[in-house]
Amino acid sequence: MNEKLKEKLKTLPSAPGVYFHKNSEGEIIYVGKAAVLKNRVRQYFQKSEKDPKTEALVREIAMTDWIVVDTEMDALFLESEMIKRYKPKWNILLRDDKTVSYVRIDMKSEVPYVSMTRTPEGDDAEYIGPFYAKRTVADALRILRKVFPYYIKPYDGKKTLDTDLGLTPGIEVKKSTPTEYKKNLRKLIKYLNGKRSELLIELEKQMKEEAAAGNYEEAAVLRNQLFGLKDLKKKIVFSDKEFLDISSDQALKQLKELLNLEKPPKRIEGYDISHQSGLDVVGSMVVFINGASDRAEYRKFKLRKQQNNDTESLREVLTRRLKHKEWELPDLIILDGGIGQVNAVLDLCNENKIKVIGRNKSGDHNKNAEVNIVVPSECEGYEEIKINPGSHVAKLIARIDEESHRFAITYHRLLQRKRLVK
Repeated sequence: MNEKLKEKLKTLPSAPGVYFHKNSEGEIIYVGKAAVLKNRVRQYFQKSEKDPKTEALVREIAMTDWIVVDTEMDALFLESEMIKRYKPKWNILLRDDKTVSYVRIDMKSEVPYVSMTRTPEGDDAEYIGPFYAKRTVADALRILRKVFPYYIKPYDGKKTLDTDLGLTPGIEVKKSTPTEYKKNLRKLIKYLNGKRSELLIELEKQMKEEAAAGNYEEAAVLRNQLFGLKDLKKKIVFSDKEFLDISSDQALKQLKELLNLEKPPKRIEGYDISHQSGLDVVGSMVVFINGASDRAEYRKFKLRKQQNNDTESLREVLTRRLKHKEWELPDLIILDGGIGQVNAVLDLCNENKIKVIGRNKSGDHNKNAEVNIVVPSECEGYEEIKINPGSHVAKLIARIDEESHRFAITYHRLLQRKRLVK
């Protein structure tokens, strides 16, 4: 251990968070989470027996950084996002991909159930994740099930022990209806997506409204949910800071400087178009809040005009998106494309005072494609900037662009399958 790292480790806090091990060149080689940063990070450098892979990792560590969060669950979300952004080589070498998991809820079923899966299907179910600690997420779901009862397997109408324990909504004993059950599942999804404060305010408002209307049984149910969620603070809490403190993310700082923004962008939206020779044309909108993906905010668009023209399709998507005044406007939009794509929507973005750039891959959709961006000039024309692929800002732009491409092509393939089986 070098002296600089030794001094840095003395400042480790006794708080939950995510840590970043770096090599001598400053490259992030491993991302991990901790309930107590001070204890977990120091374990790497203690003279205890380690497996050969971990020993090899430790030999490469030249410096360590970290981000402090409110709770262990916040660290779980942030670790997941940072691994997806930086793709550290030692996370791949030390982790079995089978440990990656998603929470799946198919809200289009008459009576949905909640499960965990390693691989999202190309269906319309809600997928929350991925997470890199299946047991932690499973424990969280078990606690939340006491507040928002749900089924864990396809509904068959039969009473079980879970019914008696109050862990199911009780449709099988006429205690609830599928409509009421889905309302509660939407609350669960909101909680899993980190919107704890918003949900608490919503529950308190609904409780007061039901009580004022004389619906005391409904008010009691809402009261129990409200108290149950407040009690969870002692067990598992989601951050009110929307995943992380924006000032801690180096990528957002670099993005602010690169684009001459007044402040680091809080909400970034990424867009892409996917089709096959003008058929099954779709658009995707992915949302990153404070540098982390917020899947609850993602939107997909089936193009009204089916054509082999990405710039016109992109304009249709942005036009439709901006009509949704209930959606918060982004601070920055990143398009999959170059000057043509940016030029197609520039007037729309300027009207709404939104900064827009394009990632020009020149048709190269390889994950290792260079990060070249197209930025509208303050005068006229465009500035093309080639970014160091190892920089934080390049990793963030590539992550957003790859996510918008993945989301678009998944929806395109779903529509394609449906058309071919007709």
